[in-house]
Amino acid sequence: MADQLTVIVLAAGGGTRMKSKTMKVLHRIGGRSMIGHVLGAVGGLEPTRVCAVVGHQREQVGPHILELLPEAVLAVQEQQLGTGHAVRVALEAMAADTGAPDSGTVLIAYGDTPLLEGATLRWFAAEHEAAQAAVSILSGVVEAPTGYGRIVRDDEGDVLAIVEEKDASAEQRMIREINSGILAFDAGFLLEAVGRIGNDNANGEYYLTDTVQLARDSGLTVTAFPVDDVWQTEGANDRAQLAVLGRELNRRIVTRWMKDGVSVMDPETTWIDADVVLAADVTILAGTQLLGATVVAEDAVIGPDTTLEDCEIGVGARVVRTHGQLAVIGDGATVGPFSYLRPGTLLGAGGKIGAFVETKNARIGDGAKVPHLSYVGDAEIGDGTNIGAGTIFANYDGVEKHRTVIGKHARTGSNNTFVAPVTVGDGAGTGAGTVVRKDVPPGALGLSSGQQRNLEGWAQRKRAGTAQGDAAAAATDEE
Repeated sequence: MADQLTVIVLAAGGGTRMKSKTMKVLHRIGGRSMIGHVLGAVGGLEPTRVCAVVGHQREQVGPHILELLPEAVLAVQEQQLGTGHAVRVALEAMAADTGAPDSGTVLIAYGDTPLLEGATLRWFAAEHEAAQAAVSILSGVVEAPTGYGRIVRDDEGDVLAIVEEKDASAEQRMIREINSGILAFDAGFLLEAVGRIGNDNANGEYYLTDTVQLARDSGLTVTAFPVDDVWQTEGANDRAQLAVLGRELNRRIVTRWMKDGVSVMDPETTWIDADVVLAADVTILAGTQLLGATVVAEDAVIGPDTTLEDCEIGVGARVVRTHGQLAVIGDGATVGPFSYLRPGTLLGAGGKIGAFVETKNARIGDGAKVPHLSYVGDAEIGDGTNIGAGTIFANYDGVEKHRTVIGKHARTGSNNTFVAPVTVGDGAGTGAGTVVRKDVPPGALGLSSGQQRNLEGWAQRKRAGTAQGDAAAAATDEE
């Protein structure tokens, strides 16, 4: 590959068919924006320079690009006057920065082709340079070319032109090789040719594809290289197309993980984002979504019907019918079913968060258990402690959040309420129904309920004539 490789990413279009306040290239699939996928592919080439052309909603798009690729040069296309004009704006921006590329290869990519892969761009650039071409076209051969520009070749296979469908003859419309829009240029030729592109067409725009004819007129080489995987060149202009690309991207991600040793029970109902990391021998059951930067260690079992976003799951852990975000689950721990893990949840090795439990900003120690029907917020639970069913950590006083600390190997009763801030010591216990408003020392038993009283004959007096009263009277008569 040439020593100098410049990539220009076009991302200025409005994307009005998305019908969204979000710029088209910022719509997300597979956990990244569309342009995020493209920049990931471009970054893998380690190019000399990347320039992104922004226009519509550049206050959204520009910072996003720089967050993903800080070294990128941003070029602003104030008016969208065609792809040729966009590239001219990019060259001018680079000239004002460190100088326009005058040697090597310039690749033109688009911000709405999220399935594009770095390996494909590397192959395309290498083929372009080997052909010593002025212009190269990344093309594809498709069964239904309707709507695409056709690659017209001569009898020797050399590229003569790109003909848009509206301008194509009946014979040309039979051609199945299409223009993807992704182009490679000799940098010197592009610098000279971009200023000669005219706008004498129905739309009054400057089309980058006109460089094909300029190169031919100058006796220079124009080539086209069909990519086997045409999906990589597909763009999304509306949400229906975005969904199609999203499903195909997910299919590829899931297939890759299965080939790397992950068991996926039902690929059709499993969604895995591009930045998720899975170890070998992970098992994913039906209806599972692994999102963001989730990491799952070996022998863990996730699902069914589980969504985890930016979570870390330890070796051999089991997470069932759970929604989790920014949570860490230790080795051998179990979660669910029907658990809700909010940010800041940390479950230690061998611990348990059981059915209908919600946790938030809670550190639960090794071997500790919150088995069922509880809310644990702003809390620390020591190793080996068991929290009784129906427990509430009352962390909010209406103004501020407060923290509850439960020591090691404590045993708390059912239907407890811990009114924070409060501390229960190591080895302590609490009785059923206790409202803990002050600290419980280590080894002590905290109780808050009074002695039980029974009001004899209450049902017969207060519920006479009802099923309850009748049953009570019958039982009393039997005695």
